[in-house]
Amino acid sequence: MGEKDATFAGSIPDIYDSYLVPLLFEAYASDLARRAAAAEPLRVLETAAGTGVVARALAPLLRSDAHYVVSDLNQPMLDRAASRQGPDRRIAWWQADAMNLPCEDESFDAVVCQFGAMFFPDKVAGYRETRRVLKRGGRFLFNVWDRIEENEFAEVVTESVAKVFPSNPPRFLARIPHGYHDREQIERELREAGFPRVEIVTLEETSKAPNARHAAIAYCQGTPLRAEIEARDAARLEEATERAAEAIAQALGKGPVSGKIQAHVVVARA
Repeated sequence: MGEKDATFAGSIPDIYDSYLVPLLFEAYASDLARRAAAAEPLRVLETAAGTGVVARALAPLLRSDAHYVVSDLNQPMLDRAASRQGPDRRIAWWQADAMNLPCEDESFDAVVCQFGAMFFPDKVAGYRETRRVLKRGGRFLFNVWDRIEENEFAEVVTESVAKVFPSNPPRFLARIPHGYHDREQIERELREAGFPRVEIVTLEETSKAPNARHAAIAYCQGTPLRAEIEARDAARLEEATERAAEAIAQALGKGPVSGKIQAHVVVARA
């Protein structure tokens, strides 16, 4: 994974939050928030929080005396998250790397990470760092996307953008968001990192967009796929977006569009 694969800067945070969050992340954020809140944790850490979709779902479910640290590697994403969250004395906002957390050992009851583990350059090391900051018996709750063939929008966008750059197709979506989907590998790496109990469930949801162009902008301009496109030819970003919109409309219909999305939800106990 290159540095640009984990960079969400420039106009990406705003587009990500306005387009991609409602398209893909809200349903899974609600699910993760419910699972995290069920044990009534007093100290919660969120890593790779992005623009705060989980925080907006989880904070209302936590106890009044809870302490909730919301962190992300990218300050622009964290700024967007904080601006969307109402005043809440229980929440602290940290710019932090999930691979090197500025926390004491065994300091949290729960760690939550929504679609961030795929970006860990060393999965086992990232899981060990999470295990380090969890109290004994604490829970690590996270989700990762299933393979790209189970996620219709991502697959259509990847194939259509590849046609714009046939000699060097941008593969960010297949390589990173949908590249870490093997359940046996995930469980094996968590156990290697020191988690003795691991539960994984696969959840299918339906992604909806008001039109095909909305979905195309979400993927082509609201993710690091944009950097891959611009690295090949920045002048062709709009062309790639339009080709993706046309492909989505052809595959999933004109007007409001919907497609299957699928992810694995993981609960690992320390």
